Amino acid sequence: MTLNKSIYYVLLGAGLSFGAISCSDYLNTEPITDNAVELSDTPYTKVSEAEDLMKAMYVGPGFGHSNYWQLDYFANGSMQTDEAYVSGDNQDNRQQAEYRILTTNGNVKRNWAAIYELINNCNKILNYVDNIPDPALTVQRKAEMKAEAAIVRALYYFHAVQLWGDIPIVTKAVIGVTSSNFDEVYSQVYPTRRPTEGVYSFIISDLEGALPAAPASSVSKYRATKGVALALLAKVYATKPNPDYAKVVQYVDQLAGQYSLLADYNQLFDGNHNANAESILEINADASNIWWWGTGMFIGDGWQRFNLPTHDLVNAFDAQSDNIRKANSIKFDVGVSDTYWTDKNHYPFAYKQRIQDGTQHTYILRYADLLLLKAEAKVNLNEFADAEALINQVRNRVGLPNVAAITGKDDGINKVLKERLLELAFEGQRWFDLKRTGKALEVIKARTDGKGKQLSYVNNLTEQRLIWPIPQSQRDNNPNLTQNAGY
Repeated sequence: MTLNKSIYYVLLGAGLSFGAISCSDYLNTEPITDNAVELSDTPYTKVSEAEDLMKAMYVGPGFGHSNYWQLDYFANGSMQTDEAYVSGDNQDNRQQAEYRILTTNGNVKRNWAAIYELINNCNKILNYVDNIPDPALTVQRKAEMKAEAAIVRALYYFHAVQLWGDIPIVTKAVIGVTSSNFDEVYSQVYPTRRPTEGVYSFIISDLEGALPAAPASSVSKYRATKGVALALLAKVYATKPNPDYAKVVQYVDQLAGQYSLLADYNQLFDGNHNANAESILEINADASNIWWWGTGMFIGDGWQRFNLPTHDLVNAFDAQSDNIRKANSIKFDVGVSDTYWTDKNHYPFAYKQRIQDGTQHTYILRYADLLLLKAEAKVNLNEFADAEALINQVRNRVGLPNVAAITGKDDGINKVLKERLLELAFEGQRWFDLKRTGKALEVIKARTDGKGKQLSYVNNLTEQRLIWPIPQSQRDNNPNLTQNAGY
């Protein structure tokens, strides 16, 4: 028996890895059983199923994703920058940290698969919640669910476009093929890459479209609220080609009154002040729905942990006498000696994550990040006094004096970047900050070892290497995917 008009299959992950099998092959496939599954617009029919989709988006495999959020997001933001040296002997990590990534790199392959799997979870909600007939699922709740899914999807596309540049935009969680939807399914299973500008436009559309129905910012720090959408819009407008800095200021200003800096910086990371006033979006690890094992990737003895703090970072804290933020970012303890830090009894660890009982909360967005992003926008608008005031607001919180007067745009960007380094170390920001501001090559080529000598591999970095290669395994599976220049 051959199913020519209707085949059912479950799309695992994002559906970008079907192997070298054409859709025509699927249309002449013997079914696994004789029970053909009836395709419909309502693969989910109950309110409980809708809520399960939301739980999957937020908990597992969502923000509890075993690799992307627990490790890779934070490693990606640090180990290619002046924040962290590469540690250990994993060759995929060394390729990444030394700017010589191959198209077969396992980290790149894993991150692509993870991000598109997480996007697919959002697409299930956006595609199918509206048609759930259960009267217990109200129109208002459906709209709220779709708004949250659109915001989370935008977050993942924002990460993807910064990593790879031109990327596919997949909007359908495909569950089956019919003769009538074949062309649409093909374009989703074997998508082409979309230009970066178009991806940013899509992200903005998702975020702006979600604002009317998104839950209020006060509802939860663990959900995609209006505040999350506003914060992401500010970051997107600052990062996209031809940034709109007036829009950045506009969206950050809308966060005022909803969020504020904690008076005590120490409380941000002590584990006793989760879901605080500064948090815009954080991951709610509770050792049950989400068990956070990621802390052990960054602290502990016996083997080399990820995100080994650099001498450049330690020196940056010391030059400012920034003792509060240094103590919350770096812990010197018993570790292992290496070429960078030779005293195993005084060995540095990234310390923003330190709770080891599975309940470590981690920030995806917090207000200090957005205030400094607004300062960056003000510098680009030549409003230097306003930029200084914003930087000082963040500095004064940890007892540091006001920043020296900004003398020009380049000086202002350097001052903002320095403050972001000290404020946001090991929070997944630095690599993207350097790329966004056009300072990556300048800063990274000045990286040094513990003796002040330039790191040997920094000259591997070129403009082309600021974005990653499309994983070769994806190109093997999808002939429509082109490769980035230089790979």
